[in-house]
Amino acid sequence: MKRRKTHESPLDALRGLGPKSREMLARVGVTTATELQASDPFTLYARIKAIEPAASLNLLYALIGAIENRDWREVARDDKTRILMRLDDVGIAPK
Repeated sequence: MKRRKTHESPLDALRGLGPKSREMLARVGVTTATELQASDPFTLYARIKAIEPAASLNLLYALIGAIENRDWREVARDDKTRILMRLDDVGIAPK
């Protein structure tokens, strides 16, 4: 079992990630705020969608929001077109 370093913040220290989001992140090996912030949210979303096909766009908005310290609703409102275009570029169909 991988031990968390004491100086690393848990995921619940980040804005907008609820228990289900944290659980899905843990399933792909992301358990700390540092790991999430060092990750590409689109790559993580693709990895999560591969094991949890029902994961919605709200999860991606929350991942981006947590990384950028923004509310997920702000991300959805302000960046939706850019996000959908990026998903299309990488071949991920939004749900």
